[in-house]
Amino acid sequence: MRWSNFFIPTLREVPADAEVVSHRLLLRAGMVRQLAAGVYSYLPLSWLVMRRIMQIVREEMDAVGGQEFLFPVLNPRELWEETGRWAAMGDNMFRLQDRKGADLCLGMTHEEAFTNIARHELRSYKQLPQVWYQIQAKFRDEARPKSGLLRVRQFIMKDAYTFDVDSNGLDKSFADQREAYIKIFTRCGLKFSIVEASSGAMGGTASSEFMIRTDAGEDLIATCDACGYAANLEKATSQLTIIIDEPSAGGAPEEFPTPGVRTIEDLILFPGGASADRQIKTLVYIATNETGEQQPVLALLRGDHQLHETKLADGLGAADVRPAHPEEIRDLMGASAGSLGGVGTKQRAKSAGRDLRIVADHALKNRSNMTTGANKDDHHLRGVEIERDIPVDLWTDLRTVQSGEHCPNCEAGTLEVSKSLEVGHIFKLGTKYSKSMGATVLDQNGKEVPVMMGSYGIGIERIMAAAIELHHDADGIIWPRSIAPFDVVVTITNVKQPELKDAGEQLYRDLRAAGLEVLLDDRDERAGVKFKDADLIGIPYRITVGKKTTEGTVELFDRAAKQSTDVSLAEVSARVQQLALAGS
Repeated sequence: MRWSNFFIPTLREVPADAEVVSHRLLLRAGMVRQLAAGVYSYLPLSWLVMRRIMQIVREEMDAVGGQEFLFPVLNPRELWEETGRWAAMGDNMFRLQDRKGADLCLGMTHEEAFTNIARHELRSYKQLPQVWYQIQAKFRDEARPKSGLLRVRQFIMKDAYTFDVDSNGLDKSFADQREAYIKIFTRCGLKFSIVEASSGAMGGTASSEFMIRTDAGEDLIATCDACGYAANLEKATSQLTIIIDEPSAGGAPEEFPTPGVRTIEDLILFPGGASADRQIKTLVYIATNETGEQQPVLALLRGDHQLHETKLADGLGAADVRPAHPEEIRDLMGASAGSLGGVGTKQRAKSAGRDLRIVADHALKNRSNMTTGANKDDHHLRGVEIERDIPVDLWTDLRTVQSGEHCPNCEAGTLEVSKSLEVGHIFKLGTKYSKSMGATVLDQNGKEVPVMMGSYGIGIERIMAAAIELHHDADGIIWPRSIAPFDVVVTITNVKQPELKDAGEQLYRDLRAAGLEVLLDDRDERAGVKFKDADLIGIPYRITVGKKTTEGTVELFDRAAKQSTDVSLAEVSARVQQLALAGS
């Protein structure tokens, strides 16, 4: 490709609205342009990168038996209602009606569509296992699109689905996909961690995320360098120092006035109050199940701990949880936030005909002589023994771990919490979709059983953006060789000199004949402009055809190493070919 004919609208200035490195460089390198909030057009240079990424994905999916499909973006409401996700997806789903008034949506993911094929076409265990995948546009109505391609409303995903007759088959399929993902991200030049994660709205029994550590990420993961433990904060746990409580003085909690006390910190400073680790934090939430029914929930934690809402939802098996509104809190509890507690609350709710669930974090187990709100404004209770005084319905992990806490897997390590970007997510769905949609087969004994399913997603644009976040410098992008838009750029410093132009043209032909992807910078521009543009768009190697070329020599510049080497014209094609193959 000749630069003079190729559309690369580079920018010299940093766009004011670009928030993260990948966004800034994608715009400056002429790779993307915004069409609407969270909607981007991919220009030729970025599409070359994405095609290379998709080729790697296809090769590794095919290597584990994958068969590529292409499903419609437009999905009927009825399909999503079968699994309960028409309601569960809420405002994140793009919905529309056709001219006849039929409800439709733009696919956020395609579990329902793939399961629909499976239930009509798969009849026997002899047809299993099956590995199906597609690379397709997906749509999500993000409330606050931002960070360039990292939070968008339209994106390209590789989503794969496996179908097995039993859990042993699912375990193998899951392991195969995991290994394929490791190969994909490694080939794309990404340094990643595999972390335990929540299944969320996808459901299922287990899931793992492939995460890239970067300040541009919106997820937080906890990792231990000593043993390799890694988990998203929505799943991460840690070892806490055991607190030995003094026994409560009396047989029942004691109420005491706490005028003006509204927070954990206020009660720490209040005369006769309590330290944060001796307080019970009480939070009121509204949980919604997959059918849309709502239920009030009390979440109880130690005063110095923070709730992770995903852990609460997962523990409850809820489709969604949200903090209760102030009027809902007062109606249920009889007091405002700051004076709330679990003592007597369940009885009050029951007498009012309300079904209230109380969920407590494991760190409160066996604690005594604790302090909590009295459900009476400006009053608290001391001497609370949680298992004596509060009827907990569910003990589960609710706490958000913090950096510096002890690793749950080893004695020596401590956890580090860091920002990360999710580029892939794999799920063991089990029978969540096959049962609700009636996808069954006959097993070896002739018994009808629901198919065991797995779901596996990769964000194509996210790989591209993550590669930029990991590989860049002050001059621009430094593409991993395997996904670079071109292997090499041939820069003619002065196209008005016939001998340089002819040498550059011949080199361009030789490199292409050797099977390399080559960009020939044949523009009538100053050499400095060409060098800056080449650095900005990040092509791994630059061959400079300049003054030394009349003596049979060119300069070979390695973008990542920032090193230049003089190479003879006769040898440069083989040299670049060797380097490109080594990095593919």
